[in-house]
Amino acid sequence: MTRTDGQMFPASWPDRIRALTSGELVPAVPRRAATVLLLRDTDGGGPAVHLLRRRASMAFAGGAYAYPGGGVDPRDERPVGWAGPSLDAWAAALGTTSAVAQAVVCAAVRETFEESGVLLAGPDAETVVADITGADWEADRAALAAHDLAFADFLARRDLVLRSDLLGPWARWITPEFEERRYDTWFFLATLPAGQRTRDVSGEADHTVWLRPAEAAAGYDRGEMSMLPPTITTLRDLTPYASAADALAAAAHRDLTPVLARAALDADGGVVLTWPGHDEFTRFIPGSAGRLPGQDPDPDPAQGPDGATHAEPNGDAR
Repeated sequence: MTRTDGQMFPASWPDRIRALTSGELVPAVPRRAATVLLLRDTDGGGPAVHLLRRRASMAFAGGAYAYPGGGVDPRDERPVGWAGPSLDAWAAALGTTSAVAQAVVCAAVRETFEESGVLLAGPDAETVVADITGADWEADRAALAAHDLAFADFLARRDLVLRSDLLGPWARWITPEFEERRYDTWFFLATLPAGQRTRDVSGEADHTVWLRPAEAAAGYDRGEMSMLPPTITTLRDLTPYASAADALAAAAHRDLTPVLARAALDADGGVVLTWPGHDEFTRFIPGSAGRLPGQDPDPDPAQGPDGATHAEPNGDAR
């Protein structure tokens, strides 16, 4: 279900929240994931960010605007050519181990290439590949997306190093415990490399767009663009910056404490849903109705909260 301001609340949440608070629901273990806010400067209006709209048929956040990204592949922990901060430095920045830090950073770069055709890698620590729109690059991108090719093998075969210095850690959100599909997602910033361009190549998206953060947030506020809380929050956080470089410089000082929604029951069985530190998303679900405001009383069980049939098994928190 999408509220009038574009915020999405799945119709299954009230029952799942009550089951969780009563001990009848065991939370799923969140899968590690990464997503990248690609930025490019505009003429005098601040940076624009690359957004894709997830297909309505997607099982997770169908119809919502998001960033390129996805789950960590176990092969992302394999050694790769590396440029930029050390793994220990990344582990300290992300609040995890060196092995997990590498996997998350690799997933961020790999998924960005898979879903937007942009590759944050180069032949050495000072350069980035330029035009990668050729048929051979596309074949590799498709093989990565199909899990037929490991990212480490892709980089090694092309004698490339991953440019981790082009990423700036921006936020970390964990999907609520009452969600069926859970992700522990790190959000990164990156500037679109010179000579490269985004392409509409993601099989999970039906539309892509470059928008200034304030424009995208206004579309959300008008109810024209559906987004999950992490997406609209990270967009709003970008609005003060006059350039992509300014935003990336600020990434070094970001608080990466994970954001996790909380839910509690009142005496009447109503649900109070909060995201600590983000009062914009606080909602009360009445116990008598058992539904979110505006939700259809008898939604089609074959449909998701946006009214679209959800057949895809995969997705991620963006």
